[in-house]
Amino acid sequence: MSDYTKIAQLKNVAAFRARLAELSLALPVDDKALTAAEGSPLAEPLQLGPWKLANRFCIHPMEGWDANRDGSPSPHTLRRWRNFGRSGASLIWGGEAAAVQPDGRANPLQTMAIDSNRAGLRALLDELYAGHEEVAAGEPRPVVGLQLTHSGRFSRPNDKRLEPRIAYHHPLLDAKFGIDPSDASVVWTDDDLERLIDAYVAGAKLAYEVGYQFVDVKACHGYLLHEFLSARSRPGKFGGDLEARSRLLRTIIGRIRSEIPHLQTLVRISIFDTLPYQTSRETGKPMPYEHLLPYDVGFGVDKDDPTQVDLAEPIELLKLLAREGVPSVNVSCGSPYYNPHIQRPAIFPPSDGYQPPEDPLVGVFRQIEMHSRCKQAVPELVFVGTGYSYLQDYLPHVAQAVVREGWIDMVGLGRMVLSYPELPRDVLHQASWARKKVCRTFSDCTTAPRNGIVSGCYPLDPYYKELPEAEQMRELKQELKA
Repeated sequence: MSDYTKIAQLKNVAAFRARLAELSLALPVDDKALTAAEGSPLAEPLQLGPWKLANRFCIHPMEGWDANRDGSPSPHTLRRWRNFGRSGASLIWGGEAAAVQPDGRANPLQTMAIDSNRAGLRALLDELYAGHEEVAAGEPRPVVGLQLTHSGRFSRPNDKRLEPRIAYHHPLLDAKFGIDPSDASVVWTDDDLERLIDAYVAGAKLAYEVGYQFVDVKACHGYLLHEFLSARSRPGKFGGDLEARSRLLRTIIGRIRSEIPHLQTLVRISIFDTLPYQTSRETGKPMPYEHLLPYDVGFGVDKDDPTQVDLAEPIELLKLLAREGVPSVNVSCGSPYYNPHIQRPAIFPPSDGYQPPEDPLVGVFRQIEMHSRCKQAVPELVFVGTGYSYLQDYLPHVAQAVVREGWIDMVGLGRMVLSYPELPRDVLHQASWARKKVCRTFSDCTTAPRNGIVSGCYPLDPYYKELPEAEQMRELKQELKA
């Protein structure tokens, strides 16, 4: 394990600020996290499209690896959605990553946005609203969407074995994940993509009919629509310049808006990437890339130095999305599959990761700063930010400060709500919150599904501690330490 200072060791805001100063990170931090009654910026209403949101908290979409084989929700899935409803967040961004067709699942137990799962998608929504009524009867319900996805290169619809469908052959990712660079059968044809567009539209129609208020067309984390954004070498209408590389994403959005005009279409997007890293128990380092310079197989990276961010194309794309009528974007970065320390900062890496090559606070700041730069460049969009969970005890202090200073419009939470789903409500309505439930980013929620075990917070959530899978997790972690 790395020897970076753990957040839990920083006993007060002054110590947290001092650590930021040691790292030369100019991250806004407020002295006190205010409640709604005290005028917290996180309690300010926000207009997003047709909705007036009650506060600035958002719950990110997740994949629990815990649905049934047919995509319908299991008791684990329903419990997670009930917790979303109990959270107090005004926006549930997509709730669950739902595959638009069976071959696009990232795991065999992923939720699907297909007609045979109509009742399952409605059950998720009902469960979320029931959770809301448990703690906030009479208050406005949260705005809820469904995330639509195809996992592309990271499709595992049948077992732990990859069954990739890729935009183009990427020289580093092909090598990392064992894809034959001469295999043309794994590359989508343009005709295949036209049928995939139909599947996204069908999924959106289903979501609307079931009762969701929006869909998120997922373009992040190395999945298919994200990968297309770097498909410069791909021939045809879906590869080449940025207009062509974003055509698949924009066509899906345009079709949904045209055919389902009362359904809002939002986008979660990785606005920058970095090089794929080598899996190791040692400190992480990128795969050798010097022979590929200038680097033309990344999105939001400097082609002359792909370890650095270049936001020129991402900002251009965000402007295109705004012109397509997208009212809001949820901004993330990188991929949990090949550079998890960028996308999901943590001291404790997942089993398929590596020891962090930087203090995770550096990764948190990188995301927050880059998201702010995008917001300033495209102010017509409502921005939801990512990367806050690692802040742990000081998440409310930073979230409040960045919203107050206009760095971001809304703060999104992912891992944190697995261990502490009520955090937004507690922050807005209580002078203190349950420190023992704060996510410490142990990465069990990623390590578990990477090894075929149901995802959840095994260290802190009593529900998961009591599952039979908890013993599997303990044994697995002991093996990883050996």
